[in-house]
Amino acid sequence: MQALPLPAAEPARLPTPAPIERLPTAVTAFVGRALKGPLNTPTPIASFGEFQRQFGGLWQPATLGYALEQFFENGGRQALIVRVANGARAPTLRLCAGRGEVLLQGRQPGTREYLRAAVDYDGIGADDADLFNLVLQRLQLPGSELVEAQEIMRRVSVLPGSERSLERVLARSRLARLAGAPPVERPARTPAMRPGAVVGYVAASNDGADGTDLTDYDLIGDAAAGTGLFALRGGPRFELLCVPPLSRSQDIGMATLHVATQLCRAQQALLIVDPPASWDSVEAALAGATHWAFQSEQALLYFPRLLAPDRLRGRTELFAGCGAAAGLIARGDETSPPWAAAAGDTPLLRAPLRPQFALAEAQRARLAQLGVNCFDHVRPGTGAVRSTRTLLSENAARGEWRFLPARRLAVWLQACVLEGTRWTRLTTGGPGQWQCVREQVEGFLDGLAAAGAFAGRDSEERYFAICDERLNPVAAVALGRCCLLFGFAAWRAGEFQSFLVTHERSGSSVRTVTINRLATSGTRVSEEIETAILRQLAAEPAAGHGGAPVHAARV
Repeated sequence: MQALPLPAAEPARLPTPAPIERLPTAVTAFVGRALKGPLNTPTPIASFGEFQRQFGGLWQPATLGYALEQFFENGGRQALIVRVANGARAPTLRLCAGRGEVLLQGRQPGTREYLRAAVDYDGIGADDADLFNLVLQRLQLPGSELVEAQEIMRRVSVLPGSERSLERVLARSRLARLAGAPPVERPARTPAMRPGAVVGYVAASNDGADGTDLTDYDLIGDAAAGTGLFALRGGPRFELLCVPPLSRSQDIGMATLHVATQLCRAQQALLIVDPPASWDSVEAALAGATHWAFQSEQALLYFPRLLAPDRLRGRTELFAGCGAAAGLIARGDETSPPWAAAAGDTPLLRAPLRPQFALAEAQRARLAQLGVNCFDHVRPGTGAVRSTRTLLSENAARGEWRFLPARRLAVWLQACVLEGTRWTRLTTGGPGQWQCVREQVEGFLDGLAAAGAFAGRDSEERYFAICDERLNPVAAVALGRCCLLFGFAAWRAGEFQSFLVTHERSGSSVRTVTINRLATSGTRVSEEIETAILRQLAAEPAAGHGGAPVHAARV
């Protein structure tokens, strides 16, 4: 009797991953100078009041606070603050320790860092002569009892080899660090300064410094140290980036613009650029934009600058408008999704903000051809059509990204898919993993298609997702790599914008790929995908591209 052939083994199924989440939009990162707060640490805030508490609020030498104020006044909801400084210094604090002293220094620089410390021996036996308790506090105002932050460190030791040595304990402190040599003797108990007081404190010296005006070097920072703009690489997700001018009279430099654009490309974000101060008329803006050396589909620019009240000076001043522009974009998202046609119509500025001068429709149209958007504080006349643009001219090579709604959709999709499929770094590659990835991404894209995000009548014309052995050869799987290719029709059915997502043990990345549209149009996706396109994409290493576009061979 002839044996029946065994059925082909099906790929092992992995637990179904969670559906890909729709990430929040218009979260805006700000990088600049502030009165106080943590340095080079992305800090989420949800209101200007929160910015005042954590970073000191408005400060005349700094443009950051004014940009934040205009962001929230015009509809901003979530911000991410990176404070940078130039020559700022934290205050020091000295505790007597026998014939020596314990020298501490604050973690956060500035003259508004009000620290104090207390030492006691409560709960420590007479035989434990090396131990003491240390309390550190940050005050809202010097000499007050308004405590903003407190750290209690019990049973700290002056013995250098101890697990509770002062140096080791302070290494975890967010308020102060050990600035001098470790003490030989434990610090003395701090006496109460007022009759009836239970605890005494030693206040920090008045030797903190706010530093001087920022430079482009301060804004750019150091990639290895994670300072300046590079501090955003390890922080929470953001979609928009604002880098206000260095000062009220000095623009940021071209080097900062280029580094910020590269960062936005790698982080799936968009940079909002302020016009140079020299664009003080429509004629100057037209001449400047025509010859400006900076253009990018990863950036957008709003013109002109804005007139707004300066509450510190008590008069109207001229401000760069990147914060207000980000707020307008966030407010637009409250009524329509970023990809909707209505999202191209920027909401009006809220009073008392107004543009530096009015523009005629013809002037707006000429600026739009150069990739320059214009602020509105009154409704446009009947028949006026205004669509928000990225910073690309009419004759740009990548003309499909000239309009902000389509570009925002692409950037947001990259971020959602990259984040939603990151689980593959923790699983073993193979058919089971690839099938889960495809189903997960297709389910996400199908939901967006139903919401009207893509062009086309059916799924084959609207999007595609590919994750199989063609993108993931044996050698790549052995290295723990998982590659996914997906695309969507932004403008016309069957004409896809495509992206390659790569997950590996060392990290994850996504980059734009240019492929033959005929190879991915309509029903020909499955028929013609076996081409040099996929072979080339799979062969190219994921590392080192930083999200830059990759142009694959055409069939």
